Amino acid sequence: MTSIQMSTIRRFAYAVVLALTTLNFAPTLASGQETARGRFTLAHDVRWGSVEVPAGEYKFSLESNDLVHVVTLNELNHNQKGFFLLVHDVDDTRPTDRSMLVLRTTADGTSYVSAMQLPEFGMTLRFAKPSGRAEKQIARAGTAAAALGQ
Repeated sequence: MTSIQMSTIRRFAYAVVLALTTLNFAPTLASGQETARGRFTLAHDVRWGSVEVPAGEYKFSLESNDLVHVVTLNELNHNQKGFFLLVHDVDDTRPTDRSMLVLRTTADGTSYVSAMQLPEFGMTLRFAKPSGRAEKQIARAGTAAAALGQ
């Protein structure tokens, strides 16, 4: 076989492997399903992951697949803001636990959501603590966007 034929065979084999891998992952991603839903009220503004969530009434749903868990929040008042929140970790919850949001406070007095206990669904969702560095980077990006007129 010539080097051109070998190169063509390698490209074909690579394309087949890529196609099979894509088909293998596609059903997993497409099979994401809603595993939990409910409502709650925030009495005050909180940090939740990398976003500021204002006080108000919300409905939530958890979308899950084998790779990722995402909580979707939708504000129920006239603003109807929406948020997508990445779940850091999922733990089992005892049926005797209470449904609740677990809030923590940073050294500067900012409240953030560290967990959402959902015993009726048998799970506790854990969220990453907001980092001061990420907040500064978001603020810098916002300032740069404002300077550019965006």
